[in-house]
Amino acid sequence: MEKQDFKNQLKKTAHLARLYLTLEEEELFSRQLQSILDYFNKLQELDTTNVEPMAHVLPLSNVWREDDIRKSIPKEEIFMNAPEVEEDGFKIPRILKREE
Repeated sequence: MEKQDFKNQLKKTAHLARLYLTLEEEELFSRQLQSILDYFNKLQELDTTNVEPMAHVLPLSNVWREDDIRKSIPKEEIFMNAPEVEEDGFKIPRILKREE
Protein backbone atom coordinates (compact mmCIF):
# COMPACT_ATOMS: atom_id res chain seq x y z
CA MET A 1 0.00 0.00 0.00
CA GLU A 2 1.35 3.44 -0.86
CA LYS A 3 2.15 5.85 1.96
CA GLN A 4 -0.67 8.32 1.11
CA ASP A 5 -3.27 5.54 0.72
CA PHE A 6 -2.14 4.11 4.03
CA LYS A 7 -2.42 7.51 5.73
CA ASN A 8 -5.93 8.04 4.30
CA GLN A 9 -6.96 4.59 5.55
CA LEU A 10 -5.57 5.44 9.00
CA LYS A 11 -7.53 8.72 9.07
CA LYS A 12 -10.73 6.95 8.03
CA THR A 13 -10.27 4.26 10.69
CA ALA A 14 -9.54 6.87 13.36
CA HIS A 15 -12.68 8.78 12.36
CA LEU A 16 -14.83 5.63 12.58
CA ALA A 17 -13.34 4.86 16.00
CA ARG A 18 -13.99 8.46 17.10
CA LEU A 19 -10.25 9.01 17.65
CA TYR A 20 -8.80 12.45 17.09
CA LEU A 21 -5.14 12.19 16.07
CA THR A 22 -2.59 14.96 15.87
CA LEU A 23 -0.33 15.15 12.81
CA GLU A 24 2.50 13.72 14.92
CA GLU A 25 0.31 10.79 16.02
CA GLU A 26 -0.75 10.15 12.41
CA GLU A 27 2.91 9.98 11.37
CA LEU A 28 3.86 7.77 14.31
CA PHE A 29 0.94 5.37 13.90
CA SER A 30 1.43 5.23 10.13
CA ARG A 31 5.04 4.17 10.62
CA GLN A 32 4.12 1.65 13.32
CA LEU A 33 1.29 0.11 11.32
CA GLN A 34 3.44 -0.03 8.20
CA SER A 35 6.09 -1.87 10.23
CA ILE A 36 3.47 -4.38 11.40
CA LEU A 37 2.22 -4.94 7.85
CA ASP A 38 5.80 -5.38 6.62
CA TYR A 39 6.28 -8.06 9.27
CA PHE A 40 3.11 -9.87 8.13
CA ASN A 41 4.40 -9.77 4.56
CA LYS A 42 7.65 -11.31 5.78
CA LEU A 43 5.66 -14.08 7.51
CA GLN A 44 3.96 -14.82 4.17
CA GLU A 45 7.36 -15.95 2.89
CA LEU A 46 7.55 -18.84 5.39
CA ASP A 47 7.11 -22.36 4.07
CA THR A 48 4.14 -23.79 5.99
CA THR A 49 3.36 -26.76 3.74
CA ASN A 50 3.98 -29.28 6.56
CA VAL A 51 2.34 -27.22 9.30
CA GLU A 52 -1.12 -28.35 10.34
CA PRO A 53 -3.72 -25.52 10.53
CA MET A 54 -4.49 -24.52 14.12
CA ALA A 55 -6.28 -21.86 16.12
CA HIS A 56 -3.47 -21.60 18.68
CA VAL A 57 -0.17 -23.31 19.38
CA LEU A 58 -1.11 -24.98 22.67
CA PRO A 59 -3.06 -28.26 22.74
CA LEU A 60 -5.99 -26.86 24.71
CA SER A 61 -9.66 -27.69 24.44
CA ASN A 62 -12.76 -26.16 25.95
CA VAL A 63 -14.27 -27.78 29.00
CA TRP A 64 -18.02 -27.45 28.84
CA ARG A 65 -20.43 -27.71 31.72
CA GLU A 66 -24.05 -28.68 31.54
CA ASP A 67 -26.36 -25.73 31.00
CA ASP A 68 -28.53 -26.13 34.07
CA ILE A 69 -31.47 -23.89 34.84
CA ARG A 70 -30.88 -22.29 38.23
CA LYS A 71 -32.86 -19.96 40.40
CA SER A 72 -31.86 -16.34 39.83
CA ILE A 73 -32.44 -12.97 41.44
CA PRO A 74 -36.01 -11.75 40.81
CA LYS A 75 -36.36 -9.08 38.09
CA GLU A 76 -37.96 -6.68 40.53
CA GLU A 77 -34.87 -6.84 42.75
CA ILE A 78 -32.50 -6.39 39.81
CA PHE A 79 -34.29 -3.27 38.55
CA MET A 80 -35.07 -1.88 42.02
CA ASN A 81 -32.31 0.77 41.97
CA ALA A 82 -32.26 1.41 38.23
CA PRO A 83 -32.97 5.04 37.31
CA GLU A 84 -35.05 3.92 34.32
CA VAL A 85 -36.28 0.55 33.03
CA GLU A 86 -37.71 -0.24 29.61
CA GLU A 87 -39.35 -3.62 29.06
CA ASP A 88 -36.87 -6.10 30.59
CA GLY A 89 -33.74 -3.93 30.44
CA PHE A 90 -31.97 -0.90 31.80
CA LYS A 91 -32.64 2.27 29.84
CA ILE A 92 -29.56 4.45 29.48
CA PRO A 93 -28.89 7.74 27.70
CA ARG A 94 -27.66 7.53 24.11
CA ILE A 95 -23.87 7.79 23.99
CA LEU A 96 -23.31 7.57 20.24
CA LYS A 97 -24.92 9.88 17.74
CA ARG A 98 -25.97 8.78 14.29
CA GLU A 99 -24.11 10.37 11.39
CA GLU A 100 -25.74 10.61 8.00
